[in-house]
Amino acid sequence: MEVIYQYAWLIPVLPLLGAMLVGLGLISFNQTTNRLRQLNAVLIISLMGAALGLSSALLWSQLQGHPTYLRTLEWAAAGNFHLTMGYTIDNLTSLMLVIVTSVAVLVMVYTDGYMAHDPGYVRFYAYLSLFGSSMLGLVVSPNLVQIYIFWELVGMCSYLLVGFWYDRKSAADAAQKAFVTNRVGDFGLLLGILGLFWATGSFDFQIMGDRLAELVQTGSISNFLAVLFAILVFLGPVAKSAQFPLHVWLPDAMEGPTPISALIHAATMVAAGVFLVARMYPVFEHVPAAMNVIAFTGAFTAFLGATIAITQNDIKKGLAYSTISQLGYMVMAMGVGAYSAGLFHLMTHAYFKAMLFLGSGSVIHGMEAVVGHDPALAQDMRLMGGLRKYMPATGLTFLIGCLAISGIPPFAGFWSKDEILGAAYAANPLLWFIGWMTAGITAFYMFRMYFSTFEGKFRGNDEKIKDRLLKAKTILLELESAEPAPVFGPGAMKKGELAATGGHHDGHGHHSSSPHESPWTMTLPLLILAIPSMLIGLVGTPYNNYFERFIFSPTESLAEVLEKAAEFDPNEFYIMAGGSVGVSLIGITLASLMYLQRKIDPAAIAAKIKPLYELSLNKWYFDDIYHRVFVLGLRRLARQVMEVDFRVVDGAVNLTGFFTLVSGEGLKYLENGRVQFYALIVFGAVLGLVIVFGVT
Repeated sequence: MEVIYQYAWLIPVLPLLGAMLVGLGLISFNQTTNRLRQLNAVLIISLMGAALGLSSALLWSQLQGHPTYLRTLEWAAAGNFHLTMGYTIDNLTSLMLVIVTSVAVLVMVYTDGYMAHDPGYVRFYAYLSLFGSSMLGLVVSPNLVQIYIFWELVGMCSYLLVGFWYDRKSAADAAQKAFVTNRVGDFGLLLGILGLFWATGSFDFQIMGDRLAELVQTGSISNFLAVLFAILVFLGPVAKSAQFPLHVWLPDAMEGPTPISALIHAATMVAAGVFLVARMYPVFEHVPAAMNVIAFTGAFTAFLGATIAITQNDIKKGLAYSTISQLGYMVMAMGVGAYSAGLFHLMTHAYFKAMLFLGSGSVIHGMEAVVGHDPALAQDMRLMGGLRKYMPATGLTFLIGCLAISGIPPFAGFWSKDEILGAAYAANPLLWFIGWMTAGITAFYMFRMYFSTFEGKFRGNDEKIKDRLLKAKTILLELESAEPAPVFGPGAMKKGELAATGGHHDGHGHHSSSPHESPWTMTLPLLILAIPSMLIGLVGTPYNNYFERFIFSPTESLAEVLEKAAEFDPNEFYIMAGGSVGVSLIGITLASLMYLQRKIDPAAIAAKIKPLYELSLNKWYFDDIYHRVFVLGLRRLARQVMEVDFRVVDGAVNLTGFFTLVSGEGLKYLENGRVQFYALIVFGAVLGLVIVFGVT
């Protein structure tokens, strides 16, 4: 088994190799590489599959009790400063490696069907492989500096993939929004890393935690500084894992192709934030104020995402806000000290959310045969309905995903979400109440999504609905085009520029009156993901929590974990579980009465609570506020700066030039090269000085 650990570095390198080979092929032999598209796909899937095999072997070895493996080499040195790079394999790393590689392989297989007719098919596979490699490198990093390097690589790959269809203005804008928003969080993370190194002299997680606690205890640094450094580091996960107030980029990231939406939301970018909180747990745990900030940020984000998802009609946007909400649960768990529960929910969520996103892509693929490639139509649930009879495999797996995320036993989400709620109740009943309400809202909006999409009558051929949606879209585009363009600046948008309205750039030329089931390359990953969505939660049941015995806080010992497990109270579990399942069933029942049986009119309820409805529909106005304050505000500031530059800076430079020109013109008459004239000037100057000093 030791040999496997020596070659664990191959796990991130194999997909990187695939991305490099395909990328070089695209650069050097573009036409040939694109003609051999499926061969390139097989190469990349095979390399990621090899990484999955090696990751699975490492996980099995760790399950057998192999100690943590660390391999490093000195990267840089200056005096007493030594920076090492390498890789570490422990319980958390081995678990994350399997999650990332397994989801990535299934997403790559699915991509073959979804992107079959897209001219960027090969390029997309290269980006996917690079994205997977970056996340795997982040997972195996043994210190904070190496994590930061791969952290930025993950951000770069997300920019490339979200803006994959860069000729659509909406996709280009979404990529920029994701990039800029994440830069805000990453700048905070960088400041936090530098602050912690200044205080502790180390980038190692455990050493930083121990030294920081000791420094605060002895008074060498103030508690305020410790809290500040911890919160600055937390800003990185706030952006990456789309927590309030930096959550606004994630729903817009749906402009990318659906496979990347699944990978971002399940196992890579957003998981990186929660993973970093877990890695930095030795630091956070010794700073109670920072733990409270983390817990309440997660709780509010969970509630925020759920309340916005209620009114979303775009199937992918609804799932995006669902991800924000579920990430809030994970972050809240970390904040209340439920380390194992947070990572347990990360694992279960990875599989059922990947399945839900791939299921939404299957729905969109089927709908495009009827309504064309306009996302405004193909992704709108108001044009769907009754798809279960046309797409049985997609419908079944989507239902399983809805049951899992709603916390219905024995599906995976029940066990992980209930463990978080139990820990939240023990820490702070207010946090539990927010999480409990969010669980009910989650069940409501997920089954609203399921009933609107898969049950009832198919509405895709209803011309009245199509016309209404297209008119609404036209009005929206007109409003966007009416916004004044910046007056100054290179690359400023032209006034009246509109978004391109095409969907993916595939060449489906057929048109049908009814949707159809997706090809096997798309349905097979859905069926495979359905298995862990149903069963993987059983490894973390409170009766025999195998997961907690394997993944526990680095500041705890296995003996302490077993001691806590022995204190399990079945009655308390039944009460807590009964409450969470009960509120989920209420949510499902309400969704059924509104969107399946049509006994309650949602429009009438929306009219009665119009301010709340508008608040949800407009995403709590965060996008509008940010647009007015940061986008328009910074444009105005830029114009003022440009005015200062033009009038003051350029004026000063131009005045200097003018003065130089005039003085030069004047001096050329004096500098005539005649020695007698120079002597006369010297004599005149001396005479003037004698007169001045003689008078005084």
